[in-house]
Amino acid sequence: MSPNHWAVLGLEPGADATSLKRAFRQQARRWHPDLNGNDPHAEEQFKAVNEAYAVLSDPRRRQQWEAGLEGDEAAQAGLDPFATGFPEFDDYLDALFGGRSPRRRGGDVEQELHSAEQHRTAEPPRGGDVTPAPPPPPPVVASGDVESLVQLTPEQALHGERVEVELSDGTVVEVWTPAMAGDGWRLRLPGLTPGGGDHFLQLQVRTAEGLRIDGLRVLYQLDLSPADGALGCAVVVPTLDGPVQLRIPPGSSSGRLLRLRGRGLERGQERGDQLVEIRLVVPQALTEAEEALYGRLQQLAAEFGDQ
Repeated sequence: MSPNHWAVLGLEPGADATSLKRAFRQQARRWHPDLNGNDPHAEEQFKAVNEAYAVLSDPRRRQQWEAGLEGDEAAQAGLDPFATGFPEFDDYLDALFGGRSPRRRGGDVEQELHSAEQHRTAEPPRGGDVTPAPPPPPPVVASGDVESLVQLTPEQALHGERVEVELSDGTVVEVWTPAMAGDGWRLRLPGLTPGGGDHFLQLQVRTAEGLRIDGLRVLYQLDLSPADGALGCAVVVPTLDGPVQLRIPPGSSSGRLLRLRGRGLERGQERGDQLVEIRLVVPQALTEAEEALYGRLQQLAAEFGDQ
């Protein structure tokens, strides 16, 4: 029984050439015996992947297969490129996509993987026209992830936004961001990079004042001097509705969170809060007076520590 070549590549019947090439690259990388040494099923599956692409990418062979004429005839014609074993993965790529003769190893010449291509482009029989063979598939590229930065306004993040992403091959993919997305979120687009890697969208949802959005909540980092943190102070911080005054309690250390209720985003009956995170910052360059004061504080801390 002839195998279902569409199913071997994981495609629906009638898929276009771009989808066919992408599926072939992914499956060839997945099942090559060099990369699946512990999987006895990989060898047969790798053969099936190459046969499926050879048939579906060649209009003549595809027509024969759809008519039920493919199968034993192809094997008898010597189209199995793996009859004498599998080459190393690098040789497989060079022979299949570069047309280079395989290397000699141990005195034996490895099977030329482009023999099927040579068979398809041989002189056509007299008395009829033959559809020219398609160009060879692009090289199998090692899987690698790609990341793109997508900037959204607070309103766009709240309700969701349509984003167009251009891939390395020029294809434009339309993506809708989820509602109530936050700054720093990563959206995964599986299998869209050369070699079958994932394309990630890094969302950036920030205002010019430094407010970061996370769902309905707003985050803000406030830099203070050690003295302001120790003694407390009054500061003005930005919000989505404009600046407000905030009282910093004495003894506030880095990492302390202060809440401004109802200063976040609003959706229906819900309204988020704004969190202000305190970060104590020491000046890089101190004056002589500041050095003297910090030195005295250091002495006092040591004296109290000894008691």
